[in-house]
Amino acid sequence: MIKFLDLRKQYSILKNEIDEAVLRVFEEGSFIKGEEVRRFESSFAQYCEASHCIACANGTDGLAVLLKAFELPEKSTVIVPANTFIATAESVISNGLNVKFADIDDDFTISPESVASLITDDVSAVMAVHLYGHPAKMDEIREITAKKGIVLIEDAAQAHGAMLNGKKTGTLADGAVFSFYPGKVLGAAGDAGAVVLNDDKIAEKVRKYCDHGRSDKYIHQFPGINSRMDSIQAAVLNVKLKYLESWIEARNKVASIYLNSIKENEELILPHPRKGVRHAWHLFVIKTKRRDELKKYLESNGIECGIHYPVSLPQQPAFIGESGYASKYRAVLEQNDVLSLPIGEHLDEKEVLEVSRKINDFFS
Repeated sequence: MIKFLDLRKQYSILKNEIDEAVLRVFEEGSFIKGEEVRRFESSFAQYCEASHCIACANGTDGLAVLLKAFELPEKSTVIVPANTFIATAESVISNGLNVKFADIDDDFTISPESVASLITDDVSAVMAVHLYGHPAKMDEIREITAKKGIVLIEDAAQAHGAMLNGKKTGTLADGAVFSFYPGKVLGAAGDAGAVVLNDDKIAEKVRKYCDHGRSDKYIHQFPGINSRMDSIQAAVLNVKLKYLESWIEARNKVASIYLNSIKENEELILPHPRKGVRHAWHLFVIKTKRRDELKKYLESNGIECGIHYPVSLPQQPAFIGESGYASKYRAVLEQNDVLSLPIGEHLDEKEVLEVSRKINDFFS
């Protein structure tokens, strides 16, 4: 079996380091806001080349809290891409704001042209998702939002270590949010997230919101929420962060083999990173009208595949009433075409070549 993802193998390699780190947390007895969390916040901020990293319980909370910290006008509208995980739009609704869906480009990220067409007086923010680990067209989107004084946020949940024109994700907008869900390029042993930004005032608000709005143990400046990364998750992330660059390198090597070995044809489209991008390759997603047939064929040959976001946000029952039927979205039209291939540091070259060969055999 060629696995899509292999967290057990990853753990077996890092077992001694992870076990030691977790045991240290128990020995110290500091499970919330402990030294491991402080160390991770400092290390990840430094890795992203940002001023602040505020650890939280998960990426969804991070998005919601960051939006809240900007104090956007009540009932204003936030633009999000039509093709992403629901957490992006959920964070908007949970703040009592309205959501508007933009279309996507060839790289699966939000279309600046679509964003520009959706700007109205009630739009207060744009959330750009670096989907699958590929940075969105942040320079073009920033130009649009800057003219209107609109907040720009990165949903970098899948883009740890990705880069655009030499700058790391996490520093490409007014603020960014990362998820450390176990299956991510940098994953914890459970739910965890972080807000990364350079604005001192917004960072202070985010930190307070995540910790019951408190400025001291029993002094609360405003009602917040309880969204704190626990020390065990931070301990695991502190171990894994040391390997992130090598894992991104490994994922880029896998992607390179796919791109050089799989033959594109009129029935198959491969992903091609834009110039100036370092892709994190959280996912390697191909497009084909024969998606279900190909998936069945690969799995019958011992190759695990995945389908991510088979129903776009405008088509979700949660948003039908707000957006209407979304047949106008390219994201919707392509939803039945996408297939995620195995990718990660757990794969060796022989396995990647075997996946490529089976795909070529299928289309030949």
